[in-house]
Amino acid sequence: MNDSMHGMEKMEEDMKIKEFMKNVAVPVISVMFLMALFRPLCTQSGECNYLMLWFLAGIPIGLHQLFIWIIPKGYDLGGTMGILFLNLLVAGVIGGVVLTYRLMVSMAYLVKAAASGMICIVKIGCKD
Repeated sequence: MNDSMHGMEKMEEDMKIKEFMKNVAVPVISVMFLMALFRPLCTQSGECNYLMLWFLAGIPIGLHQLFIWIIPKGYDLGGTMGILFLNLLVAGVIGGVVLTYRLMVSMAYLVKAAASGMICIVKIGCKD
């Protein structure tokens, strides 16, 4: 009986680690990578244009989230490039919003985990 209880506690701890990785670590690390990747493109005369950085970091996420592509048909080269640029603009805005949402979910998860940890510290013998 004691071994099964220890196994259940280990499984719950593993699930908490997986949940932390899914909700906090992966989104934050991916945002840090995208920001580090695009920051040199957004730095002009020593200052970073954060709106452009938010937009550029959102493009990889937005392209994945973008369901409707406007496909250019019957346009010349300039019109085709303009429509493809419009697709990238929409993807950047969608991706920036999704990126911001994921970071807010990560912060909420951290606040929730810290609050439940403090409650468990105050209440000795908490199993959650």
